[in-house]
Amino acid sequence: MSVSGKTAVVTGSTSGIGLGVAEELAKAGAKVVLNSFTDSEEDHKIASDMAAKYGTEVRYIQADMSKGDQCRALIEKAGACDILVNNAGIQHVAAIDEFPVAKWDAIIAINLSSSFHTIAAALPMMRKAGWGRVVNIASAHGLTASPYKSAYVSAKHGIVGMTKTVALETAEEPITCNAICPGYVLTPLVEAQIPDTMEKYGMSRDEVVRDVLLERQPSKAFATTEQIGGTVAFLCSAAAEQITGTTISVDGGWTAL
Repeated sequence: MSVSGKTAVVTGSTSGIGLGVAEELAKAGAKVVLNSFTDSEEDHKIASDMAAKYGTEVRYIQADMSKGDQCRALIEKAGACDILVNNAGIQHVAAIDEFPVAKWDAIIAINLSSSFHTIAAALPMMRKAGWGRVVNIASAHGLTASPYKSAYVSAKHGIVGMTKTVALETAEEPITCNAICPGYVLTPLVEAQIPDTMEKYGMSRDEVVRDVLLERQPSKAFATTEQIGGTVAFLCSAAAEQITGTTISVDGGWTAL
């Protein structure tokens, strides 16, 4: 089954992994709904530029993914949702006994609860259309842990569990639900961290990438947003019709350790 003409909603999709996923789906002919919490001219320009580049319909819909009602409203405003990619996420690093409660609440809301709300709103549309794909962007931290990331690790483990539950609830329908678990992906956010890390450790860029950022990634190479987008596109293809309730690691061997 081709994604051409299907409506794909990608949360947190004006930069990084979400934008890469949206680009790959637009390239494959899907009608794409971009999302972020802001509502600027630049947000809408990203959508119009993508539409012009790939010759498909691309819209931008603002929604704060920390608020359940706005998550559900995003799906309703989209009007259709054949493909749902839950990508929105934030991070904070601190020891658990020093972790700010507000940061915990925000990470759980955006990284986990938002997916509950969007899936709940999208499934009736998928059932009515007779086809659907849910792809949750989890993390290597959905399968393993790191210190000082209690909220993020908890949320991503929760996403993996939710993925399995949704897959079982839709197992006899033409709807699948899977999670992609990236390791380190080279995004603008990661790229921006490199100069400060170079200065902090007195290292070259290559040393920072290899020995600090990619310390736990055996390939010693970043995954790319195009690779994550391509994996999403595969999960929407006919070849993946019997792939549901599982995780696909795109982590350079991180979780093989």
